[in-house]
Amino acid sequence: MKRVPQLRGRAARLARLLPAGPTSAARTPFVLLIVVLLGGGLIVLLMLNSALNQGSFQLSKLKRETTELTDEQQELEMKVDGYSAPDALERRARELGMVPGGPPAFLDPDGKVRGTPQEASAAPSPVKAPATPKTTSSGSPAPTVSVSVSPSAATSPSTAPSTPSPTTTPGR
Repeated sequence: MKRVPQLRGRAARLARLLPAGPTSAARTPFVLLIVVLLGGGLIVLLMLNSALNQGSFQLSKLKRETTELTDEQQELEMKVDGYSAPDALERRARELGMVPGGPPAFLDPDGKVRGTPQEASAAPSPVKAPATPKTTSSGSPAPTVSVSVSPSAATSPSTAPSTPSPTTTPGR
């Protein structure tokens, strides 16, 4: 039993070394540090999320603009293809007063002319049927239809190919 009093004496000495008051004062800085770190992390996450959302909105706007510009480009390419079709070129040339040329003549590098150069002859302009207004049974004018016939087209077959040839547009 002598041992028990010795343990009590050692425990009493150890108890004097440890602080006797409440230990919450030592925990306060640690708790504040944790709260500040968690709050700062939350704010950084919110800012990062906002930046990502803004980038997403810009990306969708740019995709929409790209789609619109692609559609516009395709529309313009279709217009160019329509203007470069042989029949459209011929019609526009006739509107400008141009006439088909005769047989071609070529110059050799030594200056000799191959072929017989001829002046282009102006074909008569297309003949349009006279438009006479007709009336319907109600007294209103009926729609008129005008037909243009070229005398050369009526007497000779067309030299244009029956199937349209594909056009070569640069960039395709």
